[in-house]
Amino acid sequence: MDRGRFPVDPWALTEAYHGSDDLGVTETLFAVGNGYLGMRGNVEEGRDSHAHGTFINGFHETWSIKHAEEAFGFAQVGQTIVNAPDSKIIRLYVDDEPLLLPVADLIDYERTLDFRNGLLRREILWRTPSGNRVRVRSRRMVSFSQRHLAVMTFEVTVLDRSVPVVVSSQVVNRQDGLDEYRTSPPGSAMNDPRKGERFSERVLQPQDSWGDEDRTVLGYQCTNSRMTLAVAVDHTITTDSPHEVLTLVEDDHAKQVYRMRAEPGVPITITKAVSYHTSRNVPSRELVNRCRRTLDRVRVEGVEQQFEDQRAWLDDYWARSDVEVEGRPEVQQALRWNLFQLAQAAARAEGAGIPAKGVSGSGYSGHYFWDTEIYVLPYFIYTSPLFARNALRFRYTMLPAARRRAKELTQNGVLFPWRTINGEEASAYYAAGTAQYHIDADISYALDKYVQATGDEDFLAREGIDVLVETARMWADLGFWRGNGGDSFHIHGVTGPDEYTTVVNDNLFTNVMARFNLRRAAEVARHLQESHPDHYARMCARLGLACKEIEEWERAADALAVPWDENLGIHPQDSQFHEREVWDLPNTPADRRPLLLNYHPLVIYRFQVLKQADVVLGLFLQGDQFTDAEKRADFDYYDPITTGDSTLSGPVQSIMAAEVGYHQLALRYFHEALFVDLADLHANATDGVHVASAGGMWQALVNGFGGMRHYDGRITFDPRLPAEWTSLTYRLTVRGHRLKVTLRQDEMDLVVEDGEQVTVAVRGEEVTVGDRTVTVALDGQGPRLDGEPDPTALRGSLRADGTVITASVPHHSGLNG
Repeated sequence: MDRGRFPVDPWALTEAYHGSDDLGVTETLFAVGNGYLGMRGNVEEGRDSHAHGTFINGFHETWSIKHAEEAFGFAQVGQTIVNAPDSKIIRLYVDDEPLLLPVADLIDYERTLDFRNGLLRREILWRTPSGNRVRVRSRRMVSFSQRHLAVMTFEVTVLDRSVPVVVSSQVVNRQDGLDEYRTSPPGSAMNDPRKGERFSERVLQPQDSWGDEDRTVLGYQCTNSRMTLAVAVDHTITTDSPHEVLTLVEDDHAKQVYRMRAEPGVPITITKAVSYHTSRNVPSRELVNRCRRTLDRVRVEGVEQQFEDQRAWLDDYWARSDVEVEGRPEVQQALRWNLFQLAQAAARAEGAGIPAKGVSGSGYSGHYFWDTEIYVLPYFIYTSPLFARNALRFRYTMLPAARRRAKELTQNGVLFPWRTINGEEASAYYAAGTAQYHIDADISYALDKYVQATGDEDFLAREGIDVLVETARMWADLGFWRGNGGDSFHIHGVTGPDEYTTVVNDNLFTNVMARFNLRRAAEVARHLQESHPDHYARMCARLGLACKEIEEWERAADALAVPWDENLGIHPQDSQFHEREVWDLPNTPADRRPLLLNYHPLVIYRFQVLKQADVVLGLFLQGDQFTDAEKRADFDYYDPITTGDSTLSGPVQSIMAAEVGYHQLALRYFHEALFVDLADLHANATDGVHVASAGGMWQALVNGFGGMRHYDGRITFDPRLPAEWTSLTYRLTVRGHRLKVTLRQDEMDLVVEDGEQVTVAVRGEEVTVGDRTVTVALDGQGPRLDGEPDPTALRGSLRADGTVITASVPHHSGLNG
């Protein structure tokens, strides 16, 4: 990062001067949101911008997917998040000259995203073409305490002489192409599957529009999804300068214009309170009434109260969520930015999922993936369990659609969609989409982690059990038995987390996660039968569960095939993975990366090359099922052939590198996850925050360097603090008790900050912790291996059949020369 422009501050991200070359990135970095409503960091003036954006979680349009060749069961209807009407616009004209940052004579400029107050602030000192100095201060906030509320203030003070001033506050429907300064959105690589789709027809159909001097309202209905939206804006002006107000409201545009003659030193403050409400089936007029109620409440409480409530909410958030790295201010700033983004992506996502980009951009079309359960929920499970419960309940509400999807694929039980907004499968490319059956196990894994950490058996008995039973049914039906000196259970025709290897047999990650899913479903069913017989009886009646099914799950789990290559001494990623040759990553030109944007999938599928950690992720999630030696051997094999083309990979590789001993490599992978957006390491931060990477970053700290594991209800620690770090402090909420952990090179402190005693284990020794600090001595930080696995070690290795593994880069005369 350019520290001249973005100085180090442990509690804020500040931009010290305006730049126009990376608008898309800074619009993401300075976005504000609360999990329901998100506003990109576009400047108030509306220009210049890379991509205007106001997004509401779950508010989407549908469209017909056009397959080149149709086949039964292909996803038919796409879903794309809609760019909601933009209420951020506040334009300033002084002496009839507009404030336009790219050309303005800016004496001073500062923009700050404050992590403690939850505000985006900007202060500039502008010298107009006529030489008059004007100070402009603004604040922007999306409320955590009031889900449907955003607040903006805009203060203008002329410093030198009396001058005409006009402030035009607007709401514009930008979704349907209404951009005053550009006829079309910015160009982009539309062969990039990480970007959202564009609409070719009008999306938002006007339903309501009216206004007066105090309040303006716009209401819409989506053309195809029939979802509805209303946005209402209250304005107040505070100034001693005489002024007049003009109001204009049209179908796609609402404008409140303030005209006055400003006197030197007399501030003019415009306050803008905005409410958004959306629904799947309620008429927009009803949503208008909901907006009214939200804004009426703000009128009574006052805007400053909203800012105070924001600070109070964040004080509570940081008390249970903060992570501290002593003596590393750049790391401290970056990790708090990431943790703040997680709150902005999920805190008020009630009744919806957590999109891959949160509400900061349109990347991945606003879809929910397995990212939520594997990378994001662990953070919330151990810091803000209510947020995790809301996300898991949303998956529970998807069960009817997941049952329909399973039937389409001729399966029993449920199959959750690979990517979705409304619960229906929206992945048009089944090989790297629907074939990732492991999402069923991922959701079950997160559900189990939540129950283990919180003890929320009420949720488990009433709703969670349905997810476990129906996913276990899918695995029992998808797999098959094969006898060869002993029965074994196999799962064929699936794709694991690595999307560079698709539709394979016995993918190791899928099999070990399915094994976990089957076992846990059986254990929980038997537990409910004993401890909650009424709930168990209702569940059996509701789902038609028979005892013989539970026995079948246990038998299948015990016999599930786990690939093993005796010759190489590692776990193959799938049953045929080692039959492929190795992609020579060290000799792949930089302009051929990432591979998914430069090679046809079939080319990639023929090689041993990974988009992201697959076996290595299994080693982490099911770590108690593998030996230390197996983890080291598998990591040594797979790390050199993992491209990191997915931002999901770095955090997991960091965790496992730390566990097996590659301490320098673990720190490098951690830094990549930490700065993936702040330094735009994947050149796509313009599309929104990498929310899963932010969650993975926390896991790299707590599970990687902190060495925390939670298996079968038992929390253990085996730390791996980087040699360069003095200390690491983090918090865990366990069964309602908040445990503070401070790790140093030779010891760790444990204390309960809120609640009663917690019992954990540190390197095999049980420790009971209360409100007095317990200090545990540490003999080092685990094994220390310098360097990293040798990327050439695979070359020349022999397969079981005696053939030699070779490495190469696909090449023809039209590429690389």
